[in-house]
Amino acid sequence: MSDSDDTKSVTLGRRRLLQGLGAGAAALAFPHLWLPREARAQTSGHGAVRHLIYIRLSGGFRFTTAFNSDVDAEFNPFGGADNRAPGTEWGVGKLLERASWLEGEDGEPLRELGMKPVAELSNEMCVLPCVDHEPFSARADGGHGTGLERFLTGYVGGATGFLTLVNYGVRERVKEAASQGITLLPAFSLGEAGMATGAGEYATYRPPVLEGSGFERFSVDPDSSLPPWAARVASKMDTRFHARLHTALRGGVETYQQTRKATSDYGKIFRDPLLRVSSDSEEQVDGISNRELRTLLGTDTTGQRAALALRLFHFGCPAVFLNQGGYDFHSREDAELPDEMDAANRLVSGLRTALQKMQHPEGGTYWDKTLVVLGSEFGRTTGGGRFNSANGSDHGSDLATRWMSMPFMGGVITSAGKGGKSLGSVNGSNLKATGQVYSYRSVLKTMLDLLGADHQGIFPADAPIQDFFV
Repeated sequence: MSDSDDTKSVTLGRRRLLQGLGAGAAALAFPHLWLPREARAQTSGHGAVRHLIYIRLSGGFRFTTAFNSDVDAEFNPFGGADNRAPGTEWGVGKLLERASWLEGEDGEPLRELGMKPVAELSNEMCVLPCVDHEPFSARADGGHGTGLERFLTGYVGGATGFLTLVNYGVRERVKEAASQGITLLPAFSLGEAGMATGAGEYATYRPPVLEGSGFERFSVDPDSSLPPWAARVASKMDTRFHARLHTALRGGVETYQQTRKATSDYGKIFRDPLLRVSSDSEEQVDGISNRELRTLLGTDTTGQRAALALRLFHFGCPAVFLNQGGYDFHSREDAELPDEMDAANRLVSGLRTALQKMQHPEGGTYWDKTLVVLGSEFGRTTGGGRFNSANGSDHGSDLATRWMSMPFMGGVITSAGKGGKSLGSVNGSNLKATGQVYSYRSVLKTMLDLLGADHQGIFPADAPIQDFFV
């Protein structure tokens, strides 16, 4: 795992010296050994992006069939891609060649807009083959409940969702914009409440959770229905109520009042026609129309949410999370996974095409300022065969469950020269790590770091990953 570069002069006692020699010897014997320590460093890419799209391949994804495919058939029964892009080091799965949406007359508009099969874009993506929840643990966490908790918060029983940490981390940026009369939208979770947990100091930074794929219900401004005198009365009542409370009890009320004010400010944005992504508007905003977004990303729920994410970014939203598909194939994986991947491929290719076409208000393209990351709660295993007895796959405590081979895509990856690179490797016959192993919390912290979010005190034993920039 990549760790902090911070160094300081120390004097080692005999016990500390022996401990250090022991750890050093172990590291030489096992080059992928993960050793936790307090991590304070920022990467050289700190603040390189303004936006993050974080996609969960729902249910537990068999990563070796797509992003770590150069392994035995036990782990990837579908084989590797024949047409991976030149300069690609990571294992591109055969399933990433699927692109039914590019075929025939229906696919012509997509081809004209520049969409390609994901396998042909592989040199624009960097993959971490060995991401583990707990690299220091003796076994993988293959539980749906605990694995998802780790995915959403970093820990089993974690109280603070990742998007809450994003909002907390960019709070000074939001405050500075507000001092200039600019309202920046917070991070949004599109359909996953667990990404929006948080209490105590994080309570006011919980992101909105949107169950649908638009803001059609925000068609009326409730504040405008109040006459000025009524608005003044309501404001004074809030002030008097707050002043009468004991200081120890004011936190909850302040949270409510801030949330109510933010909702009012956000409501003005939510009523903007630009967020009506289900419309076929041909108005060009940021160099693309809503109709073009629907063409690129599709008109199903996932496509609509992805289009909404790109439009939320126009209003300063730093991050959007969304689920894609359902990959818990304990049976019929042989028949059903290819079609599910076909839909995922369209999402990835469509996002790449849209981001490269869209012009960012701060200059350059959205591709230059957006990071796209895919993950899941764990990998999948068969325990020895190509499929289990029901032609599916399971999850347990082995390496196939353990490794989440996570792809990263965006201009920051290209600029760092990591497009097509594999940060880590495995033995194809048994999946034992032969290179770097990264903790999942380091991945989360890296995303915070690249967003320029303050992550001091968050996941203190896990550093942002420096290897993207060396």
